[in-house]
Amino acid sequence: MDLQSHIAGDTLDFTVSVPEYPATAGWTLKYRLIPRFATPTQVPITLTATASGSDYLVQASPATTAAWVNGKYAWSRWVEKSGARQTLDESGELEIRPDPTTQVQGFDGRGQAAKAVDDLKAAFATFNSTSGRVKSYTIGSRQMEFETSAEIVQMMDFWRRELANEQTAANLAKGLGNPRRTYVRFGSA
Repeated sequence: MDLQSHIAGDTLDFTVSVPEYPATAGWTLKYRLIPRFATPTQVPITLTATASGSDYLVQASPATTAAWVNGKYAWSRWVEKSGARQTLDESGELEIRPDPTTQVQGFDGRGQAAKAVDDLKAAFATFNSTSGRVKSYTIGSRQMEFETSAEIVQMMDFWRRELANEQTAANLAKGLGNPRRTYVRFGSA
């Protein structure tokens, strides 16, 4: 599966090749998406590909994917035919993201790291503006207490690194370069 993320309600449609087990030899390719979360309930999802020459076409309609619960899923795949089954060694993770066209007021589509950075910035500003008298803050769903502004800065540094890692991964998934790399060209003048 070439996907790392998919928006619920979007058509799932990609072609994949498994040269060792071509569709023309009677094999059928299947994927299983296993939720990594316990709540809300989502039963594992099985996708059965159709033959497209010797390749496989994996599809799911918008109505089907709209019912998928948002979150992270582990995926694995295998091929089978009458009397035989072979598990393929590729596996990975897929994130089902919410459909932006169905979101309502108050929706916050930021990731955990972005929310934590913003919450810590607010905590730092409050801590400093009150000369450290206000020390207890809610960050995400957790209640935090800081003794010094340095503790807030240390935690903010951690979440900024996490945010940078998420942004780098998203850019690489889109085929964009890594913003942390600097390229230098040497040439003669």
